[in-house]
Amino acid sequence: MGDPNVFEMVEAEAINTSREEDSDFQIIESLSTSTGETSFLITEPRKFPKHKQSKDSIFLRDGIRQIDFVLSYVDDVKKDMELKMERRKEFQLNLCKAGLELEIEDKQDSEDGKTYFVKIHAPWEVLATYAEVLGIKMPVKESDIPPPERSSWNCVLEPLKLPRNVNHPHPEYFTAQFNRHRQELFLIENKTTFFPSSSRNRIVYYILSRCPFGTEDGKKRFGIERLLTSNTYLSAYPLHDGQYWKPSEPSNPVNERYILHKNWARFSYFYKEQPLNLIRRYYGEKIGIYFAFLGFYTEMLSFAAIVGLACFIYGLLSMKNNPSSLEICDPEIGGQIIMCPLCDLVCDYWRLNSTCLASKFSHLFDNESTVFFAIFMGIWVTLFLEFWKQRQAKLEYEWDMVDFEEEQQQHQLRPEFEAMCKHRKMNPVTKEMEPHMPLYNRIPWYVLSGATVTFWMSLVIASMVAVIAYRLSVYATVASFMESETSLKPVRSVLTPQLTTSLTGSCLNFIIILILNFFYEKISVWITKMEIPRTHQEYESSLTLKMFLFQFVNYYSSCFYVAFFKGKFVGYPGKYTYLFNVWRNEECDPAGCLIELTTQLTIIMTGKQIFGNFKEAIYPFILNWWRRRRSRTNSEKLYSRWEQDHDLESFGSLGLFYEYLETVIQFGFVTLFVASFPLAPLLALLNNIIEIRVDAWKLTTQYRRPVAAKAHSIGVWQDILYGMAVLSVATNAFIVAFTSDIIPRLVYYYAYATNTTEPLKGYINSSLSVFLISDFPNRTAPSEKRGITTCRYRDYRYPPNHDWKYFHSMQFWHVLAAKMTFIIVMEHVVFLFKFLLAWKIPDVPKDVSERIKREKLMTVKILHDFELNKLRENLGLNSNLFAKEVMIQENKLQLAKSTM
Repeated sequence: MGDPNVFEMVEAEAINTSREEDSDFQIIESLSTSTGETSFLITEPRKFPKHKQSKDSIFLRDGIRQIDFVLSYVDDVKKDMELKMERRKEFQLNLCKAGLELEIEDKQDSEDGKTYFVKIHAPWEVLATYAEVLGIKMPVKESDIPPPERSSWNCVLEPLKLPRNVNHPHPEYFTAQFNRHRQELFLIENKTTFFPSSSRNRIVYYILSRCPFGTEDGKKRFGIERLLTSNTYLSAYPLHDGQYWKPSEPSNPVNERYILHKNWARFSYFYKEQPLNLIRRYYGEKIGIYFAFLGFYTEMLSFAAIVGLACFIYGLLSMKNNPSSLEICDPEIGGQIIMCPLCDLVCDYWRLNSTCLASKFSHLFDNESTVFFAIFMGIWVTLFLEFWKQRQAKLEYEWDMVDFEEEQQQHQLRPEFEAMCKHRKMNPVTKEMEPHMPLYNRIPWYVLSGATVTFWMSLVIASMVAVIAYRLSVYATVASFMESETSLKPVRSVLTPQLTTSLTGSCLNFIIILILNFFYEKISVWITKMEIPRTHQEYESSLTLKMFLFQFVNYYSSCFYVAFFKGKFVGYPGKYTYLFNVWRNEECDPAGCLIELTTQLTIIMTGKQIFGNFKEAIYPFILNWWRRRRSRTNSEKLYSRWEQDHDLESFGSLGLFYEYLETVIQFGFVTLFVASFPLAPLLALLNNIIEIRVDAWKLTTQYRRPVAAKAHSIGVWQDILYGMAVLSVATNAFIVAFTSDIIPRLVYYYAYATNTTEPLKGYINSSLSVFLISDFPNRTAPSEKRGITTCRYRDYRYPPNHDWKYFHSMQFWHVLAAKMTFIIVMEHVVFLFKFLLAWKIPDVPKDVSERIKREKLMTVKILHDFELNKLRENLGLNSNLFAKEVMIQENKLQLAKSTM
């Protein structure tokens, strides 16, 4: 399908068919007075004067032919003006030869006085020809399959439903791939409205992307994308149906943009379902499946958010009675425990009860419900992915996408690939010569691509190390201030040195993340283009891999550091571990590192969501406002529909890519570290409720209408989600075991507790080891001398009077064994549930499978009956020949039934 020769053959057939069926068709050359360029227009008398045309008209000047696509350009007097004029002339001539009808608006009639607009209309003959080429399925008979039975839940969910005429604007049909030689088979009531506008603009874009505009170095140049890249044209876009704030006039087609804005893109409808069928009809399946995925993900998040909120409430209610924080805050226990200095020389000794409030806040997220929630989320993510596969299968059936990948997606070449290829190779499937790029031409770019991704990931790691160095230096400074003269007095402060550096370090890390993202996005897109991927699917897969690997490291590296490395390699007083032999490694709070992981996760996740929504909503709004303000210099002129859309922001071919990437990164925050922050699903839920309406609003009001594209699934993102789901089980198990304080408390409860009425009494004292101050090296001991002989530090080591002085105690090995046992047990239990659920839940629901088989059978039967009727008409009285053909057709039908 991607070979330019195919375009030439279809072009010739389309123009011949058009000329045969339309005797009034002729191409003339008319000279544009402003530019000297030759335009190729269809001669038809103008139905009404230009000045009487409505500014919201979506028709050519005759008021009959609908505008399917618009190209815009300006006179470029600075660079290659004549070359660009020649390319436009050749391109537009070839478009007309392909059967498209063009009409040019002179720059004198545009509001800014400098932009030309080429309006394109695809007549019926062209639509019919290319609908067959693209395998577009169209209705042949109204479906007789009864809708699913209404359950008792429907009454409860009725307030969340949209009116049926909005969500299901058309009845269900049996469909078949369009064939212009079998037009009588299809339900064609009106040729002008038979193909929806999304199919029309998809067909026109297919022609534009393969239309030649000249030769260079003996190679044919073609495709609108190359003309846009060289600034020969400024933009190429399909028109919106009309204004989003008012319906269309009765004589015009239904304004689906207005219906979408009224029922979908309004924040007051945040609790309503999405009109997915209308979204798919207006924007195409690719955008429709994204909103279906985002909506389903949001629905599933509601269950996780409820359970996470319940776990948080449990922690809140039990915070006052937490034995660990009670001991830390008790003046007779925590107030009497003198802790070793947090840094060398400048830091003083401090009392344990100074972290009283921090220990209480830590209990909010580090309690008994943490284990339950970690296991629950491991099962939730499996249910989400398995139910999404079912939902996706249902959409494939409803949107006629069951056989799409096999027929279309793998065989369409990128125009850029075709233009760059000098070699040809026979396709073993189609047995046709296709453009081919040898591997030795790709290897240098693959090497550069891998080196670039590795370099930027290394840059992220280096930035994280720099932030750690910042945290250590600030940590020492804050500790020296907070633990000066008042450090040995009974004080209670929530801003411990650990929490203070965690807050400032997280904010700094978030700023670095945004800066690195900005630069890497530009570089990754450029490198992916230089790899010259063969198909659009290969292009998106390559870019997805680069962007995801980088953003995974960029967003999650700091969380991995706090969860699995901070406080694990500290050493002990007198033998601390140093970063670059300068800064002493960070210690965790006596209540554990989980509160710091929660802080890090909250700042990055919340900051990313707020910044993302601001960027998505405010940025295009401001750009569009400024663009309209700058362009509307002649308010007395008609501000036409195509000019209004021209002044909107372009959605771009990668618009959905960044939406998916944002959602997948959020999915990582919700699953990978959820054991440390049970409110993460709730934050994600609230964000996604807003995100759906923000995306709908900006797509409907602030962006040009994207070219419709087909997609039967979310593509490579589904594999990424599966990978993150598996990884999340391991990360949450390790967080509970090594970052949380639950396992040490359980070991103490069952193995070391001496108080039967209050088993956890004495746990804090048990978790702190004793250090003899006289054993401090001179360079680490506080400069201010005090009458203290010992201090405490968080670890399980023998005291200085033991034979194994400062070696790990037996309790340390018991705790370590318990942690490893918990990880193994939790992973096996969760994975067992995951595999059982994945095995039990079918990928395609039974009712959908039956509907697919029924539709295939009915389609074959309809085609069978159509062919028989056609044979009867053609063969007439030759009954023997007719009977023979009937037997052949009956055998085909029986064979089709047997394969269902």
